[in-house]
Amino acid sequence: MTRVYITIDTEYSSGLATGSGPADRAENYARSIACLTPEGPAGITHKLRLFAEHGQRAVFFVDPMPALQWGVAAIEDVVAPILEAGQDVQLHCHTEWLAIAGAGSPLHAVGTGRNIGDFRFEEQCAILSYARDTLVAAGAAPPVAFRAGNYGANDDTLRALAEIGLGYDTSHCPALPGASRISLGPEDREPVIHQGVIEVPVGSIAALGGGQRHAQITALSLGEMTAAIRHARDEDRGSFTLVTHSFELINRRRLAVNRILRRRFNALCRQLGAMRGVTTATYAENPPEIAPASRPSEPLPAHAVRTGLRVAEQIVSNTLYGAL
Repeated sequence: MTRVYITIDTEYSSGLATGSGPADRAENYARSIACLTPEGPAGITHKLRLFAEHGQRAVFFVDPMPALQWGVAAIEDVVAPILEAGQDVQLHCHTEWLAIAGAGSPLHAVGTGRNIGDFRFEEQCAILSYARDTLVAAGAAPPVAFRAGNYGANDDTLRALAEIGLGYDTSHCPALPGASRISLGPEDREPVIHQGVIEVPVGSIAALGGGQRHAQITALSLGEMTAAIRHARDEDRGSFTLVTHSFELINRRRLAVNRILRRRFNALCRQLGAMRGVTTATYAENPPEIAPASRPSEPLPAHAVRTGLRVAEQIVSNTLYGAL
């Protein structure tokens, strides 16, 4: 069985942070976590309902750093419904919150930076230890896996994760060279031991004209995602990682559901349930396994018709619903 990891980066928006009061936090929660719209919620509760309906497992990478601004209760509100639904909570981290929290932050001594990889090893250990402890204080089990905000990790991040006891990282995105500074390349598409942890690359497909396109709900069509998963299964690959975000099915500023993306995500959950030789999995129960070195993998080949259909759909989506 090929394990599909549906991973949801679950995060308040630092770009929408306006203050430290409860009203500011509630507004950010409504736009970034619950995604409350006139058509109903389209955030984590919507996704949790879909997973339950179709019997799917998922991994929510939750960012605890907003606790620097609003306290641990802000993270409890994120973690509680995920745990109640029996899904997996792992660790995410956006260091932009260090600048928002300012001098009153317990991490003020480490300075500020957009990405975790902008900090020295010792500073990363301090940031990641705070994030892990805050996630646990919010009710989650001790995490075993991590993804950096913006994929912005480096090799010191992996060493820091090993230092504080996390065994998995999934910040390497082969389709986005330069997003992280982890010393792996576009050809590294399978789980591998690297800098003391198991690095689990984000899934990808080959792109027309060269390069790759990452397996994110907003970046691939339904046909491309399902074809990529079937390709991984037929190539006997052990796992394939999909990425989405808590807010990805709406335009956060307009609080409007993107019906194209919602339909795409709903259909993905349904089709995964009917796909032979494939199962969805979590890091807590069935973590990814290291791929045999003797079996290099190739991404799903580029396909002009699939690409054309996706480009057309994306044009319609952007025209009707705008940016996230």
